[in-house]
Amino acid sequence: MKLQEFTSSKHNFEECMKCTVCTAYCPVLQANPLYPGPKQAGPDGERLRLKDPYFFNKALKYCLNCKRCEVACPSGVAVADLIQAARIRYDHTPPKLRDRMLASTDFMGSLARPFAPLVNFGTGLGISKTLLDATLKIDHRRSFPKYSGRSFEGWLKRHRKEQAAFPEQVAYYHGCYVNYNYPQLGKDLVKVLNALGIGVQLLEKEKCCGIALITNGMSATAKKHADHNVAQLRQAVMDKGLKVVTTSSTCTLTLRDEYPNLLGVDNADVRESILMATRLICEKLEQGAQLKFKADYHKKIAYHVPCHLERLGWGVFSERLLRGIPGVEFYLLDSACCGISGTYGFKKENYETSQAIGEALFSQIRALSPDVVACDCETCKWQIEMSTGFQVMNPISILAEALE
Repeated sequence: MKLQEFTSSKHNFEECMKCTVCTAYCPVLQANPLYPGPKQAGPDGERLRLKDPYFFNKALKYCLNCKRCEVACPSGVAVADLIQAARIRYDHTPPKLRDRMLASTDFMGSLARPFAPLVNFGTGLGISKTLLDATLKIDHRRSFPKYSGRSFEGWLKRHRKEQAAFPEQVAYYHGCYVNYNYPQLGKDLVKVLNALGIGVQLLEKEKCCGIALITNGMSATAKKHADHNVAQLRQAVMDKGLKVVTTSSTCTLTLRDEYPNLLGVDNADVRESILMATRLICEKLEQGAQLKFKADYHKKIAYHVPCHLERLGWGVFSERLLRGIPGVEFYLLDSACCGISGTYGFKKENYETSQAIGEALFSQIRALSPDVVACDCETCKWQIEMSTGFQVMNPISILAEALE
């Protein structure tokens, strides 16, 4: 091995100054003693791994990929990327059937949708949860998201002509959650954007963003998804001149940052055109557009900024929109991780850690007792609703509800 091969990396671990701030902010390290922590797993471990793969530690699987270490790092080291890239490069353990099922969201969603009432009933039964726990190690205490019998894509296709009539157009990357689980969020986005004079188009054929594939050891499949999605994004951005809006913080981070940083998929020509819908709406309002709200709308809202939205630095847009709704009593929750991290919290070996991480957030919510919790991440929604009993809504849905 040449000297430069083990003294350099495409990730900037050399800039780590060993301050351990990332360690202090890591939610996993405080709940799971088996995890070595972001400093050791990231920059310290990278120095050793580049010398000899023998130094790869399989305990890196306990990393949430929440990115809180990167938000905290004063030197801008891509700590979480170092950890996930190491897992991709060195961990060749075949994914379990459970991991393949949890990560294959398009496949599982397509199977479940025609039988949604039966699937929802079955997955809610105690005996089904016990069986999944015993056979697949999906924790029996975990609540499953419900499936919709109709897809968002089908609904928007039926309204294609109506949407095309608007003077301004955007493309919508809706993600698996909106298409298979909760089409209403997509409909709410259409309602809000239409109120601003903006029509909504589908991408020609999107795939799952692939974040669950990456974290479950299926990076080769994730790269195929990334190549496909970037081609679809280029059609919208480069060929049609459209911006692409999203409503999921994790999908957005994956499309913009995980594709080039972890999968080596170049998206530089479209990256800046991929925006959370809340950011686009804020920009339109700043340019003079107006939304008309109900005069009698009143709601006490607690806003949780998802970890991946913190990494993007875009929580301010959702906060600004929610604060701007007349009649809203707004509370910004202290920064905290909910602990679910996509498929992580569904796994039996991670469940206790997941719940321990989220307890600080759950306690804040219980003490505040809001009418609703606002959050831009669907898996945070599942975790908070299951663990606190409080309803969670995307800021876009709250905006749509409050519109006149």
